[in-house]
Amino acid sequence: MITLTTDFGIKGPYVGEMKGAILTINPEAKIVDITHSITRHSIVEGSFVMEQVVKYFPPNTIHVGVIDPGVGTERRAIIIEGTQFLVLPDNGLATLPLKWIQPKAAYEIDLKKMEKIIGRKISSTFHGRDVFGPAGALLSLGYEPSRFGKEIDIESIIKLDLRPKKREDYWLLKVIYIDDFGNVILNLENYERPKYVEILGRKIPYLDTYGKVKPGELLSLPGSHDYLEIAVNQGSAAELLGLKVGDEVEVKLIYGEG
Repeated sequence: MITLTTDFGIKGPYVGEMKGAILTINPEAKIVDITHSITRHSIVEGSFVMEQVVKYFPPNTIHVGVIDPGVGTERRAIIIEGTQFLVLPDNGLATLPLKWIQPKAAYEIDLKKMEKIIGRKISSTFHGRDVFGPAGALLSLGYEPSRFGKEIDIESIIKLDLRPKKREDYWLLKVIYIDDFGNVILNLENYERPKYVEILGRKIPYLDTYGKVKPGELLSLPGSHDYLEIAVNQGSAAELLGLKVGDEVEVKLIYGEG
């Protein structure tokens, strides 16, 4: 099984070309489109989406991620092997999914080797079609990842700094995802349940689900991904608060009436 997560969009031929490259190598490949609508070049957003996908797919699934603003530069194309596979650019995209696959080895894809394997020249601007997709297809046929290139130190893989930062009485958090409902997901998990969350000067009740407040009202909640989430019942918290992916905000968890 091969999953695809990209920022290609659906207007052009890019998704179709990548699928065609995969199916040429393995016509029996089972391809699952996760999304091709990651915000252009948003590695943080792509990493969050890939993390959620990895958590719910079976062992040996091959996850191909292509959010690659550095395509054609010196950034590495890599394969990470664990309970599942990650096939992606080494630009921080692996940060969040990496912690769920029990990684045991990583490899840099040698582009010259890949050209020989696929029998054609690799484009300098479309590694989704010419590198990552074919690598995923070959893995699905049982190719050992070591055949693509040299083993690299897992610790050398680039990771985004998505750790929540604790200050004296508040957290400095980052917006890591905004869904189609406008719900704002922040990089804080495994926290003690508060009574209120204070953000951007607003004291917001912490509840279990959206319908616990009136339409148009703000609430905070654990969300379905176990990260702290800020939402508006039947509205957009992102619009109301003026937030976008990558923004840093000061957040205070209030455990009493405060």
